[in-house]
Amino acid sequence: MSDFVDDLDEHIRHLRRYARALVGHPEDADDLVQESLRRALTYANSERETANWRAYLFRILHNVRADHLARKARDREVPIDDYAGELACPAAQHGIMAVQDMERALGLLPTEQREVVLLVGLEGLTYREATDVLDVPIGTVMSRLSRGREALRRILADPDTGMGLDDAGVVPDGELEKRVV
Repeated sequence: MSDFVDDLDEHIRHLRRYARALVGHPEDADDLVQESLRRALTYANSERETANWRAYLFRILHNVRADHLARKARDREVPIDDYAGELACPAAQHGIMAVQDMERALGLLPTEQREVVLLVGLEGLTYREATDVLDVPIGTVMSRLSRGREALRRILADPDTGMGLDDAGVVPDGELEKRVV
């Protein structure tokens, strides 16, 4: 428990980044993180010994998100995609545009692939930690990660998606000016 409390700020930062990348809206991400931390603190004093708090917290966040999605499906709420219009304004800087393109490309991935790409690629979890978070076999994690990375490459390289990045993830010469204008 002391490891958890000592690293709480760091855990929160990583949870917020992952949640934001998953749901795309800061307030919704903060709600997921808050509920995850509430659950973690509620059960932290139980007799369960936790060796890897980071993976444990990501697992809780994954479950909280699944609960929210199930509740949303039952309640027929407005989908999170309605916030996508807030991202439609193109940025003036190339770096910001590349991040926005990646964010949109991630949003096009199936949920299962997006989760693995974010856990392994963004959060730096090992395959084993990702299997613990998602409760799937390691082969499934590896397969989803491979398919997700390949799909991102195709999406970002496809000029029809409006992203048009080259193989190195860079906007080709002349394309940046076309997008900004």
